[in-house]
Amino acid sequence: MPPSDATQPGPACLPRAQSSWTREQIRDARKADLATLLEKRGHRLVATGGGNYLVPDFPGLIAKESYWRWPDRNLSGNAIDFHVQVLGRSFHEAMTAITAS
Repeated sequence: MPPSDATQPGPACLPRAQSSWTREQIRDARKADLATLLEKRGHRLVATGGGNYLVPDFPGLIAKESYWRWPDRNLSGNAIDFHVQVLGRSFHEAMTAITAS
């Protein structure tokens, strides 16, 4: 009996859900408006001008459009990066949360 796909090395062993995102979906998720996503999830935002927002739940973190930066921790990125680096989600969880919005 041949081995199952789950035991094969390489991309075939990735869970199907993680490999199902198209390039367009990933591009759109990267460009998702972070302020809107945060507000929908109950995070308070404090406008500081120029389209920048402080997120008090994450002291020092600044969000603007689809990007964020956290100078105190030397971190920055797009909406997917926020879910992965700040919220500790997997890529698949980040994509699911962003696309569900």
